[in-house]
Amino acid sequence: MDFSVFEKIMYNNESKLIVIGVDGLSRSGKTTYVNMVEKFLVDNHIDHVCLHLDDFIETRSKRYNTGFEEWEEYYFLQWNAEKLRKDMFEQLRNSTFLKLQFYDGEKDVQIPKDVNIPSTGCILIEGVFLQRKEWKDYFDYVIYLNCDRETRFRRESELTQSRLEKFKKRYWKAEDYYLMNVNPEESADYIINT
Repeated sequence: MDFSVFEKIMYNNESKLIVIGVDGLSRSGKTTYVNMVEKFLVDNHIDHVCLHLDDFIETRSKRYNTGFEEWEEYYFLQWNAEKLRKDMFEQLRNSTFLKLQFYDGEKDVQIPKDVNIPSTGCILIEGVFLQRKEWKDYFDYVIYLNCDRETRFRRESELTQSRLEKFKKRYWKAEDYYLMNVNPEESADYIINT
């Protein structure tokens, strides 16, 4: 996976706090890429914090069986986009720490935790749909990991692949909405094909 893009960003922004988004659809390689980035940041003694969008999803009662179509639940209700904008994105450059609601999937609750924000270095945020209108203006750079649907689906476990209807009704329709209405490849600063 091409890592030169991230190195270029960091070397051009020394002594500043920059916010970098790693966007991409499910199974496009975001976690793998972010793990590489974090190793680079640690090895180079660069202060950073990494935020994973999936840590901030809503409880099941707010995102399932709501009366909306499944894809709408996934795109519009999986996260409280406005609350995240207010509590996280708007505060990234103004705070030394954030108090955020982290999702505990086992208990299906959100638990408040403090996140320390460095004064210089990098805030790395990874997740799907990062360039949606509520959040896109808070990034200095966005890296979009581009991967076709068939390849991404093959990366799922056999059990997950057996739930094809859920992909058709929930995930893929939401992805299509994002691709059509946000056009993340065009609005990203860098594209990495994975």
